[in-house]
Amino acid sequence: MNNKKIKLNQATKVTSIKEMLNLAVKESGEKIAFQYKDENDKEKIIQVTYKEFANDTEALGTALANIGMQDKHIAIIGENSYKWLTVYLTVLQSTGVFVPIDKELTVKEVINVLKHSDSEVLFYSEKYEKWIPQIKEELPNIKFFIGLNKTEDDANILSYNKLKENGKKLLNQGSKIYTDLQDDENNLKLLVYTSGTTGAPKGVMLTEHNLISVVYYGLQVADIKTKCLSVLPYHHTYEAVAGILVALHKRACICINDSLKNVLKNLQLYKPDYIYLVPAFTEVFYKNIWSNAQKTGKDKILKKMIPISNALRKIGIDLRDKFFKSIHEAFGGNLKEIVCGGAPIRPEIGKFFNDIGITLLNGYGITECSPLVSVNRLQFNDSSTVGVVLPCCEIKFENVTPEGDGEICVKGDIVMKGYYKEQEKTDRVLKNGWFNTEDYGHINKKGQLVINGRKKNLIVLDNGKNVYPEEIENYILGIPYVQEVVVKGKKNTIGQEVALIAEVFLNQEKISELKINNIQEKLKTDINEACKDLPTYKRISDIEIRAQEFEKTTTNKIKR
Repeated sequence: MNNKKIKLNQATKVTSIKEMLNLAVKESGEKIAFQYKDENDKEKIIQVTYKEFANDTEALGTALANIGMQDKHIAIIGENSYKWLTVYLTVLQSTGVFVPIDKELTVKEVINVLKHSDSEVLFYSEKYEKWIPQIKEELPNIKFFIGLNKTEDDANILSYNKLKENGKKLLNQGSKIYTDLQDDENNLKLLVYTSGTTGAPKGVMLTEHNLISVVYYGLQVADIKTKCLSVLPYHHTYEAVAGILVALHKRACICINDSLKNVLKNLQLYKPDYIYLVPAFTEVFYKNIWSNAQKTGKDKILKKMIPISNALRKIGIDLRDKFFKSIHEAFGGNLKEIVCGGAPIRPEIGKFFNDIGITLLNGYGITECSPLVSVNRLQFNDSSTVGVVLPCCEIKFENVTPEGDGEICVKGDIVMKGYYKEQEKTDRVLKNGWFNTEDYGHINKKGQLVINGRKKNLIVLDNGKNVYPEEIENYILGIPYVQEVVVKGKKNTIGQEVALIAEVFLNQEKISELKINNIQEKLKTDINEACKDLPTYKRISDIEIRAQEFEKTTTNKIKR
């Protein structure tokens, strides 16, 4: 089957986020855009229409423009929330730049990102209140700190609620200082940091044209339904663009998940028909289904029913809703689609979910491509691939191996402008409009993209987190008696990298000099201390001590 013969979905083309949201209000203003739990009463569900959401962004934007921040770099750090999303869409509709910050970073890393990104406003949730004095002291260029949960203003530390209320008053008085703003779609709009936690951050520059292209062309190939549970962190481009913006243009209802531990509970509560996840989630769901089946003695029945169901489907009879009713009910009863990205998935998991009537669509992307490059389709789904390339993209392969895999290079409307203030790094990966992802793969006979290798040294954990080993190695090399170190992924029984291992070669003379007796315990303590400022997922779980030095290249670099 050739994917080119599959008809593209209809999608409305727009040239800006503002036009997209205005169109949503015009055509679906009273439709529910968001559902979420009241922060003061978790039993209460708040519903927000598209019109109300647009009004909130206009109020917040007007208030920001009134204090002269409409064209500045505006950062935010915090948990997923409705307020987070209002800030996001407010800035996207301004002439400013939105800077989402990973909520798992340390205060030092946050300061690095804020400094490098030239941010002048920081929105923050209550959890980060304790960091504000230090950030304020070290970064005098930040003009305003706006607390999402703050109730009162204090000099330049403002209350989100009061700021938004002031914007509403100005709007009611006829202010158009924000609503009349117009920006060039090729200007920088979203500045996302994919690395950069040691003083040398790397910011991906995405334009409004990039974002709108993912929305428009993504909807042509993606089969988005009507109601989603929004789970993944909003600072991830995958959720922020491919998830949130696509859902808004599709006029879907976005249900905001309040906690990762409540995912299954919230599936029951909101009863969505689709959800965006990373493979780690699908792995957990898969294991839980089989574990529960074994505990209740239904695993043998499940194994028998799947081939019977598949045989019936071949002759046009689909009874998956009835055959696997208990599984569907565990996911809220309406879940029909899981869109997965961020890391490879095991084909057997994709097949299992498809077999029971919850289609698992795996895709591929990278932040530098806004972040969507390809996705599987309902009519053309193969979990061993990452699907068909977006219509606005071209793909070519460089440095092709004898096996036929090459470095995937992407060109088109989704490719970034470059790395912020990093021309040398930009020139290394972006040449004549072609972005080298440094991932290895090929196109199969059906026209689907297959990924067979990750970046040269990149470790992709099963939760979708990318870890650059050199960063952690630099911390560990600060230990006096560590001569060489290589950080690598620790794999589970199914080949997923679930944790980090530090393999080290030690300087015996230094050990004697320091009079260290129990080297294993000392090394463990010192590595923990060296990495204490890193996010949890970047910390070392196991240590291996080598008897000999690592093998080197001719330029004296360690062979990985």
